[in-house]
Amino acid sequence: MLFCALFVQTAAFADLEKPVTLAQLPAAAQQTIKKHFADRQIALAKVEMEVFGKTYDVIFTNGEKIEFDSKGQWRDIECRQLHVPAALIPAAIANYVKKNYPQTTILKIERDRRTYEIELSNRLELKFNNAFQLIDIDD
Repeated sequence: MLFCALFVQTAAFADLEKPVTLAQLPAAAQQTIKKHFADRQIALAKVEMEVFGKTYDVIFTNGEKIEFDSKGQWRDIECRQLHVPAALIPAAIANYVKKNYPQTTILKIERDRRTYEIELSNRLELKFNNAFQLIDIDD
């Protein structure tokens, strides 16, 4: 019965999304947008309810996207036309890319509790652990 109750609750929260305004985003998310993406226009901001919390997605009119956790910390930044703002990239990762791939820019960065993944303009994907050591390369 416990499994069934958990399954029903999970199904109830699955894909529960609703649009929000910039003012309804967590303060940290608002600050990130105002500081690093002020020149972009928001096409859609939405909150997605999940079993263990919620996430916020912001999509700009140029197609760029940012995903924030419930506290407003970015989890995923995708900048297909330009590049991820340098101030949002950990210095160790930026230095590694500058040294080893000087002709590229970082188009996407994603982080979770254990890793950072980036995608370069040459379409290489690099994965780093929390100590910023390279642990994988995918092309």
